[in-house]
Amino acid sequence: MTYSYRFVAIAALFVTCLLAANILIVKQIAVLGLTLPAAIIIFPLSYIFGDVLTEVYGYSQARRVIWLGFFCNLLLVVAIWLVGILPAAPVFEAQGAYDRILGNTPRFLIASFAAYLAGEFVNSYIMARMKLLTKGKWLWTRTIASTIAGEGLDTVIVLSIGFWGVLPFDVLGGMILWHWILKSAYEMKCGISRKNTNMINIFIMSRTN
Repeated sequence: MTYSYRFVAIAALFVTCLLAANILIVKQIAVLGLTLPAAIIIFPLSYIFGDVLTEVYGYSQARRVIWLGFFCNLLLVVAIWLVGILPAAPVFEAQGAYDRILGNTPRFLIASFAAYLAGEFVNSYIMARMKLLTKGKWLWTRTIASTIAGEGLDTVIVLSIGFWGVLPFDVLGGMILWHWILKSAYEMKCGISRKNTNMINIFIMSRTN
């Protein structure tokens, strides 16, 4: 089977966003008085790329890329864990920092995998089902609906598993709510709107030209 360079590029960007988010999530940032995981700066892009894959190449191809991202994420986590348990060289004085930032792999592995699989599959499934129901029309409604559902499920799962017992309940609850709202708004602002489904339309047109 031959894949176009556009498909490979979108798949690579999709997986890159997932891997980066899996590392960045360990840091909490303050934005306008809100406590948010730093992964918010890049993770919503994965849903844009996921929508492109589903809309342009179909649910079956999007599902393959989702599983590819799953195994790439697993490989990254195993590599981080393996490097962490290997004895550090005398010249390396940052083992504590390495363990602090990258050492929480088991918990975040479970959190990110569960959230990633649930959120991405729901996102792709809703996109595909609504495309059939709308007979290929109303693209903006499909992207918005799939975003809200997928991002919501992903946010609840990853933050609950990742930070339960670590952050106060009121902080965690607020972080889940605002993370969901801002992630969804971020994606819709960057990639979709009623008047301009920027990235998806670009790839649809480039594929047909």
